[in-house]
Amino acid sequence: MNTNIIRKHFFFKGRVQGVGFRYRAQNAASLYSVTGWVKNLYDGSVEMEAQGTEEDIDKVVQTLQNSRYIVINDMYVADRQPDPHETLFRIKDEY
Repeated sequence: MNTNIIRKHFFFKGRVQGVGFRYRAQNAASLYSVTGWVKNLYDGSVEMEAQGTEEDIDKVVQTLQNSRYIVINDMYVADRQPDPHETLFRIKDEY
């Protein structure tokens, strides 16, 4: 496993549901070779885990922040252990 690979756990609050957030995250992750998952939460927020280089994860988040209809008012980020077996970025079922 590449030693530069990290994993981050995010919670996003704001206008993040019903605006294509999960699909935009999946597309950006694919573009920047980031793996992980994203899902809507019952309280209107979105949860995401992203694994890749710090630079590529930052690019995914920047893509989301710069998206036309998405408004991120609050973002919580925590470090997680990388998963050496993960190979894709997926949209998880809601809630």
